[in-house]
Amino acid sequence: MQKVDCLIVGGGIVGVAVARHLQATFSHLKCLLVEKENTLAKHQTGHNSGVIHAGIYYKTGSLKAKLCIAGLKRTYEYCDTNHIPYKKCGKLIVAVERDQLGRLENIYRQAIQNGVQDVKLLDSNQIRELEPNCRGIQAIHSPHTGIVDYGLLCRHFGKSFEQLGGRIALNFEAEKFLSSGDATYPILVKSKTNSTFLSRYVITCGGLQADQLAIACGGSKNPTIVPFRGDYLVLKSNRDELKINGNIYPVPDPRFPFLGVHFTPRMDGSIWLGPNAVLSMKREGYGLFDISIKDTVDLALNGGLRKLAWKNMSYGINEMRRAYSLSATVRELQKFVPSVTVNDVERGPSGIRAQALSDDGNLVEDFVFETVNTGDLKDLILHVRNAPSPAATSSIPIADMIVAKAKECFNL
Repeated sequence: MQKVDCLIVGGGIVGVAVARHLQATFSHLKCLLVEKENTLAKHQTGHNSGVIHAGIYYKTGSLKAKLCIAGLKRTYEYCDTNHIPYKKCGKLIVAVERDQLGRLENIYRQAIQNGVQDVKLLDSNQIRELEPNCRGIQAIHSPHTGIVDYGLLCRHFGKSFEQLGGRIALNFEAEKFLSSGDATYPILVKSKTNSTFLSRYVITCGGLQADQLAIACGGSKNPTIVPFRGDYLVLKSNRDELKINGNIYPVPDPRFPFLGVHFTPRMDGSIWLGPNAVLSMKREGYGLFDISIKDTVDLALNGGLRKLAWKNMSYGINEMRRAYSLSATVRELQKFVPSVTVNDVERGPSGIRAQALSDDGNLVEDFVFETVNTGDLKDLILHVRNAPSPAATSSIPIADMIVAKAKECFNL
């Protein structure tokens, strides 16, 4: 049976960044990353919008704001050093109605306080100079917001981890964490196919499966992970005059839990439009009609979810309507780019967001860590139960923070 010093569960960008930083910091340790799929970045990392966020939206002084500001800088530095392509295409947050101007001004002041570089307020003429097809009353321009292929970045983290001496085991779905009876390697990690590893310590970065991994070790049921699917449309490439240069975002409405539709350029030259945000009946179900009986039953029994749904009933109905109606989504997009029509779009990919939810029906927006605190595995397993958006942008400083937490928990 193979023995390792630290086993990291989860091949998304946070898990791989953690593995890489852990191996770099403690070069004497024998580290292993396990991933249940046959490749890294299979789920959230490989299905997100690809935006490198600048830290505009997050409360001044918050951990999310600080990590995002640092994450943008360090992501660009890593990409430059390792020749990973990206584009600083910028971002406009556009007010299209007068009652949004106060919120836009507040966001602008917050961006300045957060230290977001070179943000400016633009009038309607300046908006058109940057985005000739976009219409708005006023906008925030963030020139350093960019785009990257996070799947590519994650896999590069994986290669770096291996070059530092780490190992990656794909097709290993960690299911059980048991006491091995071995004083040196006390944790027996067992997969669904009965493959096993012995480890001194474990860190889980399970994303969509984060709560399930914690529960498998005897951890709390809360917060639960609720999967929200976001469906994108794609702008057809047969209308050259309908050009989008950078990200175009709405002014967020604090009454609702998600951001709303936006225009997102991609590294391959395509333009994604959306997404909506609808409850997914399957944690890893990317199709409109994907369903899992187990996941559906879990959602039906989730009291926190019922409270969230009741508070946001009208919003949820609207999002469901846009999931099945191209014209409903296009009407939202036309508020920013009036010339876009239903004939200009087609259905694109979907992603699933792992949203942590408390039992009182509130979305958990901060990081949640949990250690096994009873039995033979006490203080030997660290669960990252929630690494909120923008986790991809912030993955490098998030990894620093998690490794520091692991050092403290494990007395490394």
